[in-house]
Amino acid sequence: MSVEVRTVPADLPEVDALLDAYLDEREATFPAAQGAYSRKRTPAAEFTPPTGVFAVAYADGVAVGCGGLRRIADGVDESGSTDVRFEVKHVFVTPTGRGAGVATAVMDHLERAGADLGATGIVLDTNDSLVAAGAMYRSRGYQRVEPFNANPNATAWYRKAVR
Repeated sequence: MSVEVRTVPADLPEVDALLDAYLDEREATFPAAQGAYSRKRTPAAEFTPPTGVFAVAYADGVAVGCGGLRRIADGVDESGSTDVRFEVKHVFVTPTGRGAGVATAVMDHLERAGADLGATGIVLDTNDSLVAAGAMYRSRGYQRVEPFNANPNATAWYRKAVR
């Protein structure tokens, strides 16, 4: 499978379809012990340059994955300096795209975009029940940090320095 990742407007029909599938899957697989899944979609406007981007991965012209990047409030990095933060949101790969490097290609694209937009840190939150996602983030150099938001679906927060 040949994968091409492109920055697209976040209000395209294929983005809506991917995000609906993402939210449906998360709701259906959310750990019951953690309560009800909070079904929330980031507004498309937050994924508009220069404060964000949205990426879709295509395989043979079919949308098979996506992810967004948006500017959030500055933080403080491990050295005590101001951290210009961008947050990864809604990384999703369709069942047909899984195992083909789609998530890696989307993350590569989003991290490059963050660097181009001036990020010094890229952050994300996830749920520990998403074992493969957590492993991928850690393998990319993301390190667990204290919570930076109040996402009720999240159990783990990560940051990666942008060099």
